[in-house]
Amino acid sequence: MDRTEIAAMDPLPDGATAFVERKLEDDHGYLSWLNTSVEAIERGRVVLSIPFDEKLTNADGRTIHGGVAATLIDTAGGVAQRTTFEDPLDGGVATVNLNANYLRPADGDLRAEAEVVRAGGSIGVSEMTVTAGRGGSEDDGADGDRSEVVVGQGSFRLFRE
Repeated sequence: MDRTEIAAMDPLPDGATAFVERKLEDDHGYLSWLNTSVEAIERGRVVLSIPFDEKLTNADGRTIHGGVAATLIDTAGGVAQRTTFEDPLDGGVATVNLNANYLRPADGDLRAEAEVVRAGGSIGVSEMTVTAGRGGSEDDGADGDRSEVVVGQGSFRLFRE
């Protein structure tokens, strides 16, 4: 299914958003340690964030290690694919390929937005963008001082129940 077909799907089932939030923010050891938050989740689109923390920086103490951004795009891309399942709580997703293009150093809070390009029967493709900076959360509608730091694309194996 493509973006048009995904947009025509019924909204996510009750409890799906809370389930994803709990799984990523509380239950998943690594993502919880990174302080990952779910900012938005809907059919075909996910927004995740990780606040700046000195423990996540390179040796300079100012820029976030690229592996943190890669984790964020991988997770966001996979979760976005899961939203295309009739019931996102069933089945599973595994990364097949991940491409990350680093554009500039990340020196603030990270926010990743992932959108599903296509979700087939067994393989899905997502596009992801990570911005960094201070302020400008989606909730307040402000742009803040944010810059694109990573753009990527992922292919994911979809295990539909």
